[in-house]
Amino acid sequence: MHISELKESKFLRKEDCGQGVLLTIADVQQENVAKEGAPEEMRWCMYFEESEKPMVLNSTNGQIIAKFTGSEESDGWIGREVVLYHDPNVSFGGKLVGGIRVREPRKPGVPVRGKRPVRMPKPKREASPEPEPDCEPADDGDDPIPF
Repeated sequence: MHISELKESKFLRKEDCGQGVLLTIADVQQENVAKEGAPEEMRWCMYFEESEKPMVLNSTNGQIIAKFTGSEESDGWIGREVVLYHDPNVSFGGKLVGGIRVREPRKPGVPVRGKRPVRMPKPKREASPEPEPDCEPADDGDDPIPF
């Protein structure tokens, strides 16, 4: 168990997403995200067909979705698939805290980039033959390197 599992949330958390989850956008609407007993704090939330929990939508994720859906209106996002994943480079208040990021699902047949770089084999160079010495060097015992 990770200690993050002790804290219940009615919204998706970075721990819920891991390396990535594919979800279908069902709706985008405003919801009160304030903790119980705190003053009301209305934020836009994105709901999914496959999840009971919505995701609180921030400006960065909204812009990313608008770009790959081709729509700046959230009504144009309904029915579109997105991948949510935990990005450890998300910052809040000047500190790296990690968070949820979105990306467009990969299209079939498109190679996956960024997971593991493919190293090209080093080209084999033909060694130039060294001329054989006529005789072996003498060992005078003055070699400063003992190995």
